[in-house]
Amino acid sequence: MTVNLEDIKQAAQRLIGVAIKTPILSSAILNERLNAKIFIKPECLQHIGAFKFRGAYNRLSQLNSEEKAKGVVAFSSGNHAQGIAYAARLLGMQSTIVMPSDAPTIKKEGTERLGANIRLYDRATESREQIAEEISSRSGAVLVPAFDDVDVIAGQGTCGLEIMQQLQALDCLPDAVLSPCGGGGLLAGVATAIKETNSSTKVYGVEPENYDDHRLSKSSGQRVKIDPPHKTSCDALMATQPGVITWSINSRLVDDFLVVTEDEVAHAISFAFRYLKLVVEPGGAVALAALLQNKLNINDACAAIILSGGNIDAQSFASCLQKFPSP
Repeated sequence: MTVNLEDIKQAAQRLIGVAIKTPILSSAILNERLNAKIFIKPECLQHIGAFKFRGAYNRLSQLNSEEKAKGVVAFSSGNHAQGIAYAARLLGMQSTIVMPSDAPTIKKEGTERLGANIRLYDRATESREQIAEEISSRSGAVLVPAFDDVDVIAGQGTCGLEIMQQLQALDCLPDAVLSPCGGGGLLAGVATAIKETNSSTKVYGVEPENYDDHRLSKSSGQRVKIDPPHKTSCDALMATQPGVITWSINSRLVDDFLVVTEDEVAHAISFAFRYLKLVVEPGGAVALAALLQNKLNINDACAAIILSGGNIDAQSFASCLQKFPSP
């Protein structure tokens, strides 16, 4: 199972008038600091504050009437949860979300506000996959994975398609595109859209330290699982192993994987607030962090980065600004 450019274009048609076509932005300060031309895709401005709505709506909108009547179930720490909840509400469906009890409050409240039924679980003692499967078996609800699903990947890929279309309108062909990487759904869709549009553009996945399972998988030539899990502020990127489908795509199309530290992420959040006037969550800021910390040589180049989400608690956000008051 894989995804191609035509799948992504069809997803884009389904999302017309439903998803927000987020703008492509630039910053003179960022360009000057990096001596490069940087374009920013702020998916933090998407519905529910993250790109996840794209894949959720593309998947749910294709369910038949019988499936819609039985509803959907998903497991997520927050952004996929909210994406599924909002897509289900728009399509008149019931949704149940299995969420970790320690998920950010803003994400739990957002999911509940969108009408989803929430089933909390303990990360340390319970399996979210098992709980979701039990709910699906009992109710008949369709289980929608957060990333390892071709329709979800195709929906996320519309972000990459828009990047290439928007930059083409500016007569710019990017040398590199950087995307956050958790389970790899966004990266797989974006890489497909970009490589099939222009094969010479380099695609990079960016992961937080301790959750660099894609980088480790690339080094070993097979899917690697991180065990035991670690603490990280990047709750949106806490997948411990690449998906089967996402890895089959990312192992072929992604040029390399970059890793950033917790402090580098906090610094990027502060930079985005001060200079870009954007609120970005930790998992959404990793691509910006990679550039600000020179993880990639982009001197005199043209690059695009995705700020994938903006759902951050006020306390965590304030902590980043206080730690790096002059980013």
